Amino acid sequence: MKALTPGRQDAKTPGAAAFAGLALWRRCALTVKATALAVVLVFVGCATTSTPSTALTGDILVDGPRMAAEGPARDRVLWQYRTAAAAMRQGKFAEARPLLDDALLTLQGIYGPDAEARKSRGLFQRESRKTFIGEPYERSMAYFYRGVLYWRDGELDNARACFRSAQFEDSDTADKTYAGDWVLPDYLEALATAKLGGDGTDALQRAQANVRNASLPPLNPAVNTLFIVEFGPGPVKYATGNYGEQLRFRTRPSSVKSARLSLNNLSIPIAPVDDVNFQATTRGGRVMDHILANQAVFKSATDSFGDAAIVSGAVLAGTGNRHSTANSVGLGLLAAGLVSKIVSSAASPEADVRMWDNLPQWLSFAQLTLPPGAHTATIQFLDAAGKPVEKLTKTVSFTVPAGGPDQVIFVSDTSTTPQTQ
Repeated sequence: MKALTPGRQDAKTPGAAAFAGLALWRRCALTVKATALAVVLVFVGCATTSTPSTALTGDILVDGPRMAAEGPARDRVLWQYRTAAAAMRQGKFAEARPLLDDALLTLQGIYGPDAEARKSRGLFQRESRKTFIGEPYERSMAYFYRGVLYWRDGELDNARACFRSAQFEDSDTADKTYAGDWVLPDYLEALATAKLGGDGTDALQRAQANVRNASLPPLNPAVNTLFIVEFGPGPVKYATGNYGEQLRFRTRPSSVKSARLSLNNLSIPIAPVDDVNFQATTRGGRVMDHILANQAVFKSATDSFGDAAIVSGAVLAGTGNRHSTANSVGLGLLAAGLVSKIVSSAASPEADVRMWDNLPQWLSFAQLTLPPGAHTATIQFLDAAGKPVEKLTKTVSFTVPAGGPDQVIFVSDTSTTPQTQ
């Protein structure tokens, strides 16, 4: 047996091939370190982000506008969504309007020229890099909230358009595979149509077909007071899969299952009519899996090829002399494997788990015809046994104007109380 001396390997000696291949791999790796950044930049491109100069305060009405203005532009709509919902729960409707208007303006234009949206559809852009507009249920909720605000301002035609858009965002308009199945947007569209002198029968029938565990009142154009009630925590996004490419939803537990409205010696039960968790996880009632399959398959294929090519190339390169065919093939495989690994590392199939995190789980409503003047209502949020949940009772004072417009009261289990609306 020949002795092995430092700095020299005999290709015919057992183990020498692997040792030589490893040495070649190390030399290639040094070159790759110098070129990897350039290769990745070709595929990925440069990205810059800006962040607020000070820490978040924990007050969404302070942090939200500042993050929308100073944070990454791709997250602007997300912060507008969150801030608008929080403002409505504090009775600050004038602050919520422009936030939703701007967010919906972005949403309406996102399917066209938005550069980041186009990039996110490629293999080398993270989903979270695109401009956030939300999943269909989040977009529907943005339109729903804006519709409520329009109704509060007496703009029934605009309110109706928003409720229609809320259903549109949850529908497949291209292949007609599924249709939106929200209940409250359809019912409110029907009621608005009736109050505007039209026929709301079609929208009412859609709402009646989709409602579960509740009954809807007949359309009454004389109604002049609406209570929009929401409660429970909304869905949470998370990613699963080998590369985090599968977007999933988790339901958070809620002690609140229903509500009760007390007003002028009346006691009106309020059962949930829409479940936001259900809307997040289904399309037309069918459970949906959100998988960025093409990117995940691409990453898996390139990653596996890179491993195989590097190992095979190292072995082949070590089996012959510097000018042999095996050595040339081995070096080629090494190079191809390393490039494949770089490309694989640049592919980003991770699902976008940014979320509108202060949405409710349940939506419901009550409608009344009240005499003009001042009124005070109490809304209790009830557990599964029908008992009020401690500390969640809300008191709202409002005035029904003589001759209209309608009074619309927005109440959440997280609303501040007492409120004057």
